[in-house]
Amino acid sequence: MEGAEAEAREGAAVARDLLTLGYEGFPEAASRGTSCPAFRALCARLAAELVTLGALEQRQEDASGGPGAEAAFVRRLAGVLRELHCPDRALCGGDGETALREPGAGLRLLRFLCSELQAARLLRLRPQRDSRPVLAFGEGTEEGAGPAHELVLTLRALGLPRPVRGTPASQLLQELHAKISELLPSLPPGFMRPLLHHPLDAPRWEALESLSQSLTEQYRCRRCLLLKRLDLTTSAFHWSERAEAQGEAMKAVLIPIREVLTPESDVSIAHVLAARADLSRLVPATSAAARRGTCCAVNKVLMGDVPDRGGRPNELEAPMPSWQSRREDRGGRRAGRQGWGRRKKKK
Repeated sequence: MEGAEAEAREGAAVARDLLTLGYEGFPEAASRGTSCPAFRALCARLAAELVTLGALEQRQEDASGGPGAEAAFVRRLAGVLRELHCPDRALCGGDGETALREPGAGLRLLRFLCSELQAARLLRLRPQRDSRPVLAFGEGTEEGAGPAHELVLTLRALGLPRPVRGTPASQLLQELHAKISELLPSLPPGFMRPLLHHPLDAPRWEALESLSQSLTEQYRCRRCLLLKRLDLTTSAFHWSERAEAQGEAMKAVLIPIREVLTPESDVSIAHVLAARADLSRLVPATSAAARRGTCCAVNKVLMGDVPDRGGRPNELEAPMPSWQSRREDRGGRRAGRQGWGRRKKKK
């Protein structure tokens, strides 16, 4: 009686573990042995996910059906248990098929696989740390943002080759320092003079930080206003009759652009420290250099006559009073004389 209760508790624990791992519909197969195809399919799925997470080196094939499936499953299972260093000696013994047919052996096997899968998922979530920082350059590094993207742009500007994946950060920084030291003497005198050349002590740092926070809040308020106007403008596009047929296409274009627009500003004190003296040079917006970056086909489109929207109160004429014909009231007096009275003479 006590053995049956212990097996029931073990089965309930395994069922909870399976539900926690997201394997719904399999808890009823947890108490069955290797002779059940559903039990073998469940073990195969657990082993397949362990392979995906890197806990197993070799993918195990599914042996849920067909003649001799149980014997093939037991043979493959023995290799999986040895690779995972299973502490249950009864399951890892020589006669694994006989051990798995014992009462409660299947539940012990599933309990071990569930615990290994939970540990593999946790290890996958934990960031891998190395004694030497390395730079991860993926396929989308150039299109993305972040330190890796900035380094790619720097290397491209200096004419250095793209580093391979796993390059230590110290080695890359040494190469950058050597290349920059080589190019600095060829620049004109004072070309790299910083814009902020005054030394900063603790009070000045605090004042600069306070000013930066104040400007960040102001720009956040302005950006929120502009984004609200943008949302209202784009929502007005959906009011037309043509938007009923093109509504989904409009959303497919606008939503990805709108999601990247945030009220927060990415300008920080680091940009002020990195600014050079040439940044303070004022360039007219109508100059040839500035027009190279702003000129486009839209600038060449001439708008025709548009209706006058008004909005100039100083140009409006005062309204003239409208005259109405006199009419008599019930007393026979004219309505126009009701408001008249004699003027009092000034003393």
